[in-house]
Amino acid sequence: MLAVGLMSGTSLDGIDAALIETDGEGLARPIAFRGEAYSEQARRTLREATALALAFDHPRPNPEIAAAAELVTRSHILAVRKLLVDARVSPNDVDVIGFHGQTIAHRPARGWTWQIGDGAAMARALGIAVVSDFRAADVAAGGQGAPLLPVYHRALAADLAKPVAVLNLGGVGNLTYIGADDALIAFDTGPANALIDDWMLAETGRRYDEGGAFAATGRVDETVLTAMLDNDWFDQPPPKSLDRADFTIQPARGLSAADGATTLTAFTAISASYGLRLLPARPGRLIVAGGGRHNATLMAMLAEACGIVPEPIEALGWNGDATEAEGFAYMAARHLRGLPISFPGTTGVATAMTGGVLSRS
Repeated sequence: MLAVGLMSGTSLDGIDAALIETDGEGLARPIAFRGEAYSEQARRTLREATALALAFDHPRPNPEIAAAAELVTRSHILAVRKLLVDARVSPNDVDVIGFHGQTIAHRPARGWTWQIGDGAAMARALGIAVVSDFRAADVAAGGQGAPLLPVYHRALAADLAKPVAVLNLGGVGNLTYIGADDALIAFDTGPANALIDDWMLAETGRRYDEGGAFAATGRVDETVLTAMLDNDWFDQPPPKSLDRADFTIQPARGLSAADGATTLTAFTAISASYGLRLLPARPGRLIVAGGGRHNATLMAMLAEACGIVPEPIEALGWNGDATEAEGFAYMAARHLRGLPISFPGTTGVATAMTGGVLSRS
């Protein structure tokens, strides 16, 4: 079937839209990809909605969050239309859309997670079936609701020697381990780009450290780094997941702008390396996805911390910018076929589950 996948991450860069041909199992052929950047106003709206959501003890109606949800839905609908024009594909030929929405709070320990975006409105607007709200059922069943991409990582890595690991460095870092028997283990490793981006915005006014060039000019403050790494969370066995706001830049306050960027980059690398200690065997390769793979300073620190050369996902011929969006297209196809997307080894749910809510056009 033809499936569109949509992803908007916690970095708030924008929307990734991908079109693939898939059977929800071994076939996942990329056809087209398009990225749509959020405007600064949209980012402010989503940051404000996130701040509100994190103050709540459970999801609840709120006019500001409703406005943010409408913005997310409208922007994603436009992204799909542009993608299909680029691909010269009619909406009538698309079987399903996987719509992740925008995460504004993730609190699995409290039994809830919150992704905004209206799948039913998208289905009506585009005339295509939409699978959305991928995480809630897993969390309601006692799972972490994250990470969800491991099932797609396994499909992409089908021909690689095992064990192999995929490290996704988005706002939060997460690690997928694919064993020799194709069994999956996955969990969040800690912050990835989130703290670096927050620091850059606060200290320099820039949204991110392009290529890691700014961090390359500073030095690591070992006292701050040691204090940040002294956290029991890193030793907790999987499954485990984080909200973007669970760690903050506060420990680095008082450092120079450059030293803070360097220290937070080192923290990201070392906390990711700690994840390797929780795996049943050392992976033969470490494949890196997500925006963090573009940060040369972070990748060099990863190599030193892990003792293994991290390979950007493009080394396998994959499009690293499209991987997450493709994954949600793949999971939407799995939903239509009744196949699971989360597993005891990835989210801690008791039995494998097919997640998502289907909205027909």
